[in-house]
Amino acid sequence: MKSLMLLWSVLLEEFGERCCTSTTLDLKKARSRVKHEGLSFLTITLPAFCKDFEKSLEEGKVDRDLFTGFQWKGGLPLFLGGFLDRVFDRGSGVLLQDPDIDSIFAIRQLTLVFAKILLPCSEERNAGAIKGYLQCEQEVRRADQNTSAEDLLGLQRVSALLFRDVFTTMDKLVYDGDIKGKHGPGATADRLKGNQKYDLREWPQRLEKAFPFWEHAIPNARYLHRYDLVSLLEPGAERPVKVTLVPKTLKTPRVIAIEPTAVQYMQQGIMEKLVELLETDQTVSGMIGFTDQVPNQDLAREGSSQGLLATLDLSEASDRVSNQHVRVMLQRFPSFFEAVDATRSRKADVFGKIIRLAKFASMGSALCFPFEAMVFLTIIFKAIERSDNTPMTRKRIRSLAGQVRVYGDDIIVPVRYVPFVISELETFGFRVNAGKSFWNGKFRESCGKEFFDGHDVSIVRCRREFPVSRTDVPEMISLVAFRNLLYLKGLWRTAGYLDGIIGPLLDGHFPVVSPGLTEWNEESILSSSPLLGRVSFLEPMAERIHPDLHTPLVKGWQVLSKLPASTVSGEGALLKVFLKRGDQPFADRNHLERQGRPQSVNIKLRWKTPY
Repeated sequence: MKSLMLLWSVLLEEFGERCCTSTTLDLKKARSRVKHEGLSFLTITLPAFCKDFEKSLEEGKVDRDLFTGFQWKGGLPLFLGGFLDRVFDRGSGVLLQDPDIDSIFAIRQLTLVFAKILLPCSEERNAGAIKGYLQCEQEVRRADQNTSAEDLLGLQRVSALLFRDVFTTMDKLVYDGDIKGKHGPGATADRLKGNQKYDLREWPQRLEKAFPFWEHAIPNARYLHRYDLVSLLEPGAERPVKVTLVPKTLKTPRVIAIEPTAVQYMQQGIMEKLVELLETDQTVSGMIGFTDQVPNQDLAREGSSQGLLATLDLSEASDRVSNQHVRVMLQRFPSFFEAVDATRSRKADVFGKIIRLAKFASMGSALCFPFEAMVFLTIIFKAIERSDNTPMTRKRIRSLAGQVRVYGDDIIVPVRYVPFVISELETFGFRVNAGKSFWNGKFRESCGKEFFDGHDVSIVRCRREFPVSRTDVPEMISLVAFRNLLYLKGLWRTAGYLDGIIGPLLDGHFPVVSPGLTEWNEESILSSSPLLGRVSFLEPMAERIHPDLHTPLVKGWQVLSKLPASTVSGEGALLKVFLKRGDQPFADRNHLERQGRPQSVNIKLRWKTPY
């Protein structure tokens, strides 16, 4: 905790100089609060401060009901007051005509830097997350009961306008047997890993009707004897999804569900074709996305500068998509519906308690993301139809390209339709997250990017605690990535402070490397060089020249990982080859001996190129 507070103080000082304001009292207050409240001040209290700050930007003024727990002077809190004075008027709390963009960025960076650090939540918060999951399930059931037949018919009609061509093609693909299963790298409810997934021992009877085991889980009919080794599970004996918790923030964990291997296998096959069709369809390809967040981010920037587009965010979005929504949308496409229904888990194991699911799927299902996006897009156009009081047509849908877009639960719609969209979403049981939805002011947020008046005010997050030694490899990788992101954001003093921490831990081998990625996240190394290095706009200095290739070399630490041992039977190996996509050979020649996610990573001192 001490190291995090030291980092925060350096960051505060750098922002103070950039924004020409004193930060002495801010640092004194933060140290006092951390002393009494501990790490929760940095990870919970400060993010709540930022939430109120963003709400004030949205409303154009600071409300006295906000920033609870902080002292006030005039119309603004005292804490971070020097920055707030450059954004709001101290006397009235009203947003300035020309607020300082650097100060907005400073407040967001200082308050959110530790908001999503990967630390375990308390038992009480974990229990609260599980209680919320169960409560959400009951609310989905009540929403199903309260949704009128007229609303469901409207959902079906608008869905057909949007996705008729996609659903028709998917229906034919399923009918013709052209869906090919695919294993992912993640965990499964039956705990199969790596190559074990190609030797399945369980296959639900429901899945057998849509995707026969002999067509999808064995190489060909010559291996029908494999039926003697597999258990065809009746509906009552099906393995439920396993609900578990993964770190999200220190305030609350994320609840996900781990699917059984056989179910996930065919979900991946359906998703692969469905996403491909949706992203190339003439009607909806510009309005729905799964692989590229940039269009959403560009529209968020446009909305912040012009004020015509709103960004909406939903609470518990995936858990509130009802199975009823999907059934209604697919009702006229029997083969596709049968395939989707067969790959849907109907029960969940919530820490020993088995419940029957009303939701379509929890986060963890391969079909959760595409179907929630389709449901949201359908509801949006249903709301627009109600607003315009005119029946929706495909021509009208195409005319809104570039104004409506959905990426998961990140929604962008024209501001004039916001009240109708929110109302329609609530009609179907969804909840709009008011704290992360923006349409009044000049602040917008979508897909990890935030903008104010067209300016990027996105921040950099510290994801892990600081490493204590070189053997803390995940923490070391994360800290190097965090340092490099700070550097690329122009926070060079703070990056230099981290250099003084990282360098000694790496025995002084922390070379300058050139930036190589145009898109990154907090776990990326951010360089085309294979070494853990300091990204810089300065030219890297070669320490030696490669004797054969005559390329510059520097000495640094390279991240190495070893895949776990994972054997497979002869039949499973043959199936794996038949399931391979593309005509290129497997990247790893030992893929039949080692497969899965690395169980650990290490770093080794190497001579490599800094480019």
